[in-house]
Amino acid sequence: MLERADRLAALVAERELDCFLVSDLVNVQYLTGFGGTNGACICGAEVRVFLTDFRYTERAETEVEGWDVVTVKDDWLGGMAERLVGKVGFEDHHMSVRAKSKLEEKLADGVSLEGAGGTVEKLRRVKDEAELAAITAAAALADEAWGWALERGLAGRTELDVARAVEAWMREQGAEPSFPTIVAAGPNGALPHAEPGEREIGRGELVVFDMGAKLDRYCSDGTRTFATGEPGEAAREIYEIVRGAQAAALTAVSAEARAEDVDTVARERIAAAGYGETFGHGLGHGVGLEVHEEPRVSQRSEDVLAAGEVVTIEPGIYLAGELGVRIEDLVVVTEDGHRNLSRLPKDLQLVD
Repeated sequence: MLERADRLAALVAERELDCFLVSDLVNVQYLTGFGGTNGACICGAEVRVFLTDFRYTERAETEVEGWDVVTVKDDWLGGMAERLVGKVGFEDHHMSVRAKSKLEEKLADGVSLEGAGGTVEKLRRVKDEAELAAITAAAALADEAWGWALERGLAGRTELDVARAVEAWMREQGAEPSFPTIVAAGPNGALPHAEPGEREIGRGELVVFDMGAKLDRYCSDGTRTFATGEPGEAAREIYEIVRGAQAAALTAVSAEARAEDVDTVARERIAAAGYGETFGHGLGHGVGLEVHEEPRVSQRSEDVLAAGEVVTIEPGIYLAGELGVRIEDLVVVTEDGHRNLSRLPKDLQLVD
């Protein structure tokens, strides 16, 4: 944790700031290890201050190491303000206009705020060995969850029943779903972010099954599309187009690759098959403490991939009113390629 604070302090100095106020709880957790619901920290060349309230004083003393733990008794913003000096970077993408205005009212003369949103997120992009181990474990648990779910069958059950059951199983293993599980059968599969409902999964349908586990605070994310019996030649053809696009995109992943270019590899394969208009979302995104974080792998991304980043590769084809196919792997970017954390096979699996 202290090494992360040192890296932030270096960025603070690079931006010619005197200190940095971190108010987003995920970023606070990343820097300090604190897992409560109220905390902030101030970081600079000579300062490491963690602030919380009375409810979390004892917890902070256990979880937060290397920071001066301060309990703010009454005025939360005032407690921050009195410890800020000089030119202060703050997370303008998280702090509301109202909160910023009230904080400025409490600042001492000569103290100013400068928007520096995304600074901690920049650090979070590249994972250290402990983070990679946690994400790897979460991905392995999700793979186990799929196996458990498929053993119990899909056809004849409602989407909601399948989703609830697999989430309950993850909780029994000591994890949480990293996002609401998607089980989308038949025409519902054409909705990229479908919500599982009371529709019964029929036979001979494609089922988009998207889920992740959150273990030791770190997330996984993955998708497989299964078939409940023979889905037909047209569905198989679409499945193979997506599988080919996903495989091609994976070969493009490596350190120094432009995220936009990786997206293009998959997008061009799908477009060449005549389904370009049916792949409307980006190819992938970063995963870590949050299931959606930087970098972004899309046509609008300006990111360049770096070793140690963890990203999803998830092309899809969505035919409104008919079916959907998405195949998603979670991979660690390496200097010369990637390490795939998703172990389930990608040939079309026919399940009961």
